[in-house]
Amino acid sequence: MMTPTSLLVDRPTTSLAPAIGFVPALPISRLEKAGDFVLRYSLVLIVLWYGVFKFTPTEAAAIKPLFTNSPLFAWLYDVFSLRSVANLVGTTEVLLAGLIALRPVAPRLSWLGSLGAIVMFLTTLSFLLTTPGLFKLVDGLWVPGGAGGFLIKDLTLLGAALYTAAEARRAAMYRS
Repeated sequence: MMTPTSLLVDRPTTSLAPAIGFVPALPISRLEKAGDFVLRYSLVLIVLWYGVFKFTPTEAAAIKPLFTNSPLFAWLYDVFSLRSVANLVGTTEVLLAGLIALRPVAPRLSWLGSLGAIVMFLTTLSFLLTTPGLFKLVDGLWVPGGAGGFLIKDLTLLGAALYTAAEARRAAMYRS
C-alpha cells in the first residue's frame, strides 16, 4: 500500500539513463523531477530577468563599478560605452537563459547554456574579490553589504548551473 510520502519519493516515473554495461537505470521520483524543474526554470527566470534588466539605464550604471574594478573587464569601458557594455552583458544573459530553458527539446544546447552560466557566475563571484567596499565589518564580523549581498546569491546560482549542466549533459549523452 502506498502512503502519501511514497507517492512523492519512492515511485519511479522515469530513469536517468538506460542500463549500459554495468550502469543500472536509476529511478527518479516525482519529488526529484519537481526539484529538477523548479531549479532549472528558476535559474532561467533569474538569469533572464537580470539579463533584461541590463538594458535599463539604472542597471547599466549599477554594474559599472563591478566591471571597472575588475582586472579582466575594466578595459571594456575604454572600448564601449556604458550602455553598450550593459547591453552586451544583458544579451549574453538572455541568450544563456534561453539555452538553459531548451532542455526538454535540445539537451546539448541546454548543457552549453549551463556551461555559459557557470562561467558567468564565476565571473560575477570574482567581483567579490576585486570590488572595494562589498564587505563591511559589523560587530566584529565581516559581512557582505550593498552589492556584496547581491553578488553572494550567485554562489547558489552557480550550484544550480553546475547541476543543470550535469543533468543536461547526461540527457544529451543518452539521447544520442
